[in-house]
Amino acid sequence: MFQRLSKAFLVVSILHLRVNAQSTTADRTSEVGEAAITDPNEECSPYSYPPVDNQLSSFPAIWEAASILPNDSTAQGKWNSISASIPSNISVKTQPPASNYSSNDPDCWWTYSLCTEPKLSGLSADITAAPEPSTLGYGFDDGPNCSHNAFYDFLQGQNQKATFYFIGSNVADWPLEAQRALADGHEICAHTWSHPYMTTFTSEAAFAELWYSTEVDSFVAMQMIKLAVGVTPTCWRPPYGDVDDRIRSIAHALGLQTIMWEYDSLDSDINGNSITDQTVDTSYNNFIQTANNGTFNYTGAIFLTHELNNFTMSEAVKFYPQFKSSFQHIVPVGVSLNKTQPYMETNYSLPTFEQYISGTVTVNGTRVSPNSTSSSGPESSTSSDSLSSTSSATVSGNGLPAASSSNAADRLTDTGHHSILPSILFLICYLL
Repeated sequence: MFQRLSKAFLVVSILHLRVNAQSTTADRTSEVGEAAITDPNEECSPYSYPPVDNQLSSFPAIWEAASILPNDSTAQGKWNSISASIPSNISVKTQPPASNYSSNDPDCWWTYSLCTEPKLSGLSADITAAPEPSTLGYGFDDGPNCSHNAFYDFLQGQNQKATFYFIGSNVADWPLEAQRALADGHEICAHTWSHPYMTTFTSEAAFAELWYSTEVDSFVAMQMIKLAVGVTPTCWRPPYGDVDDRIRSIAHALGLQTIMWEYDSLDSDINGNSITDQTVDTSYNNFIQTANNGTFNYTGAIFLTHELNNFTMSEAVKFYPQFKSSFQHIVPVGVSLNKTQPYMETNYSLPTFEQYISGTVTVNGTRVSPNSTSSSGPESSTSSDSLSSTSSATVSGNGLPAASSSNAADRLTDTGHHSILPSILFLICYLL
């Protein structure tokens, strides 16, 4: 009996050492190293990134509602400079909408009436569709997700770029994952600091949600997307679509274009009852059928999807071939708008729509990284029809061979195949 216990202990010790050896081989200090991790469990294990960690005291607490920090004179100064332009006659809202709210929707409150044409003068209409014919403005909310490597590998294998709407708190938690989006040539927009219903916040608090998630002063590099990634977005998407003319005014004053949608996958709304996995599949299929019916032959579409979890990313991978068949073009939203300067910095560009559909999906650019004064950004890249192409879509990307759709889907749904606990238990039982 003692010998068997000794053998069991030896086996467990060896396997424990093996697991430790595997977990220490990954480079968790750079975007390239982080992008090379293929185990989603390892991807989602916390890591330290000093350029961000050392500045966290200058931000609201992660995943808590933002407010202007007491010692942040720059944020307070910016708020003081724009507050007079924010309407004071539009009240803070409640969720769900109060029964006494005017049925005329005087505030153009999307949550109440799906209004996207502001009633307050001086505000541009929300972007709800890709303006180009038979074009999908491709994008994903709620990132960066810690386990997104398989999904980003899939997009890289397709040479497909998208728009990612990043939550400031997620960027603080996963800065290297946020960096990969830019390195791979995607467009980044802001999605607030803590993902609240923005119309339920006071104007100053709503300002803070945007201020700390992006960066709005070229002389200040303290806001999260700027700090972690090196660029300052000029677009944003309201969480839950909750926006009215008061919130639009704040975003406008910060140089942020409001991006909405007309079609919803419901992929983030699963509750196991009224909304299930099948509901999401149905939403995708209905949208694809709408495209096949010619609805987008003259003006394209934006479809709400998320980088939220393995399911939402797996759905994107699963339905991508049908999107390719149903739309002539799938492009980032900024590309569909011919918005060649997506950030406040001028050293990074998006291709024009014509460039993109002609095969140039990224153009020359550099980005300032937290570790150096500058680093290489995406170089010009042309599209490829091959899933198995081994050329990287961008020079400064992760350098991985392009992933096939099947491999990406397998990895997205595989969160436990790397565990050796069943082997340990089997060996212990066998030896005893």
